[in-house]
Amino acid sequence: MKYKIWLDEWFRNYIQPSSKKKTCERYSEIIEKHLKVKLGEYELDELTPLALQRYVTELLKGGNIVTGKGLSANSVNGIITVIQNSLKLAYMLGEVKEYSANKIKRPKAKEKEVSCFTLSEQKRIECAVLSGKKPKLFGIVLCLYTGLRIGELLALEWSDIDFNKGTITVSKTCHDGRGENGKMCRITDTPKTASSKRAIPIPKQLLPLLKEKKRNSLSKYVIETTKGEPVRVNSYQRSFETLQKKLGIEKKGFHSLRHTFATRALECGMDVKTLSEILGHKNATVTLNRYAHSLQEHKQEMMNKVGKIFL
Repeated sequence: MKYKIWLDEWFRNYIQPSSKKKTCERYSEIIEKHLKVKLGEYELDELTPLALQRYVTELLKGGNIVTGKGLSANSVNGIITVIQNSLKLAYMLGEVKEYSANKIKRPKAKEKEVSCFTLSEQKRIECAVLSGKKPKLFGIVLCLYTGLRIGELLALEWSDIDFNKGTITVSKTCHDGRGENGKMCRITDTPKTASSKRAIPIPKQLLPLLKEKKRNSLSKYVIETTKGEPVRVNSYQRSFETLQKKLGIEKKGFHSLRHTFATRALECGMDVKTLSEILGHKNATVTLNRYAHSLQEHKQEMMNKVGKIFL
């Protein structure tokens, strides 16, 4: 059986029925734009470890179908995951004599550099949002003090906020994707991982602002357009970029708000386990690895304070 035929069978019968829509979109893109193009004509038994490793090398050198440049290690590892998952099931079902895709040598992925706003930049952003005339931008401040991801923020409904307990329940997320008609739309789904389902304490200073926002709300969504409609992810990202440009702040991605929250929390002495739970990380090790630099700076600052006692 040719690999392209098996990929269709595998995707249609084993991925689509049980995976989140965003996962299906990502797998489908990898299959159609990468795997079928370069490996589709191979018979399953022809996909030897060497053939697959040569393909990985090709991806690293010139796998970007738009620019012709090499793909990042993270992107290549995503493609390898699809190859391995598809061929492992082919072996389990007897479609191929041997499973050897586990012999692929993965490129080493670098931990993404954490980019956050300085305290001065954060205050300028907060002042601009709270004194501005665009109520939907309030979500930026909410992210700065809760660490919400953009998809979690835009999927947030008023029913997810318990004003008595002062908590936000994260139970869903959203992303931009294509609907059944093929047109771009907003898609709501379950959170990124099981650990992403969580309850986040709301700083007491934000509660009155949230209550006022709810009184003026036109829909069930916390973040809405002036017409009370849900906001698309790409649209909100562009609004954030526009705000940074207006304030003369160096452009950073929306996720930097989450990193800023984590950094400020560590600076204030929050323990890593608590921070990990608030961020919805799988475990505290993920948090430690991601914010090791901030932790080291915090430790140094504490040691300097201790040193002053003796000097």
